[in-house]
Amino acid sequence: MSTLAASVWPELPERPLLVVPLGSVEQHGPHLPLATDTRQAEAVAGAALPGIDGALLAPAIPYGASGEHEGFPGTVSIGTEALTTLLVEYGRSACRWAGRLLVVNGHGGNLAALRVGVPLLRAEGRDVAWWPCAVPGGDAHAGRVETSLMLHVEPAAVREERAERGETAPLRELLPRMQAEGVRAVSPNGVLGDPAGASAAEGAELVADLAGRLVAAVRGWRVDPAGRLVE
Repeated sequence: MSTLAASVWPELPERPLLVVPLGSVEQHGPHLPLATDTRQAEAVAGAALPGIDGALLAPAIPYGASGEHEGFPGTVSIGTEALTTLLVEYGRSACRWAGRLLVVNGHGGNLAALRVGVPLLRAEGRDVAWWPCAVPGGDAHAGRVETSLMLHVEPAAVREERAERGETAPLRELLPRMQAEGVRAVSPNGVLGDPAGASAAEGAELVADLAGRLVAAVRGWRVDPAGRLVE
């Protein structure tokens, strides 16, 4: 796997596709680490890289917009405005030498910044896109999906004995109160879902599926008006 961090400048390929994982530092219930979103984005991007010609994996951007989780210790949010600025300035700089830039996003709270920052970069003539590590039908936060992913990606960081069910109502029902009062108002333990049944084997399957979808999306390289890479 070719990584930006381990490279020296004369060895860089001509006009590469730079792949940047984007995550967050936020609570993930009593059993998952604060860097869960970042680790998952890194894992999916890394698994996809061998299938993408001329790609270079950048160090992850570990902070995001996580204001809804600030009721829990450990969460560090830079907010949507600052994240938007960071993405724009990152893109402007990286695209001086990278032919394309792809942000692989691991946290839903970053979407507002991506939907503003990436189209701005594209309007300025830069070939930039983003893609979400989203599992259709999966629970929202620190439930079975994320627990399985982390059991595969970084099992030593998972406190399995502390895993417990959280609020399992559909996210659309919880969103109004969450947006007004934060996650802690609807789920005292920070979990939106149920980690029961999670396994490393399921996590491996999820990473493989996400990586395969990402490779296919990159090969097609169709970008919608919000800057998202279309599958």
